[in-house]
Amino acid sequence: MTSRCRVVVIQMGRAPEDISRVFGDQGEWFKRALASENVEIAVVSPADGQTLPNVEDFDLAILSGSWSMVTDREDWSEITKKWILEVLPTGKHMLGVCYGHQLMADALGGHVDYHPRGREIGLKTVTLTDAALQDPLLSTFPQSFEANLSHEQTVVSPPPGAVVLAHSDHDPHQILRYGPTAFSVQFHPEFTPPLMKACVTRRADALRRNGLDVEEIVQQLKPAHEAHRLMQAFLRQAFTR
Repeated sequence: MTSRCRVVVIQMGRAPEDISRVFGDQGEWFKRALASENVEIAVVSPADGQTLPNVEDFDLAILSGSWSMVTDREDWSEITKKWILEVLPTGKHMLGVCYGHQLMADALGGHVDYHPRGREIGLKTVTLTDAALQDPLLSTFPQSFEANLSHEQTVVSPPPGAVVLAHSDHDPHQILRYGPTAFSVQFHPEFTPPLMKACVTRRADALRRNGLDVEEIVQQLKPAHEAHRLMQAFLRQAFTR
């Protein structure tokens, strides 16, 4: 094992130009979010034709969020889905975030589709299930914490054998565990308030048409420390294994 945890961020597509111009693409968000950790981070973008890494080349793989939809079945996404199925049996640590959460569930036999109640966006409360009390990663976390969310699709039905570890009022599957080293979250632990605000305000008109109060969503934004700490804890678990 190297002296630093080797993290590879599998960047699922690219951020819109107005977002990437200010904040960079998804890989950059994780680099900044984990900058205080003892890590070396590589970013691989299958949407740009880049080859997905071999399992011996990383300690932890993070599957990022995306502006694409899992049900679009884009070629690069389907290639990544096959890669997920190749990596998981090796015991390498894998963390799915938002789109990555849904893609992991889809790969393992779950059902992903548009959320029947529409979009979930902004800073929301995530509540742990009873199963989380026994989970090696979550047992020390508060029963409820705040997290940044922005998604239209969801894991409608988890894959067989997956354990549901958290929910929100809107979405029953906020955290899923698929095994000792495979874990995914619907929320964005890498988001900062400015990035979340940019994601909200760029689609303000559509949100208002859907009956959402954009100003209230923006006013409620603040750092989601526990969600960020959860990502850090999973990284450290991968490195100390």
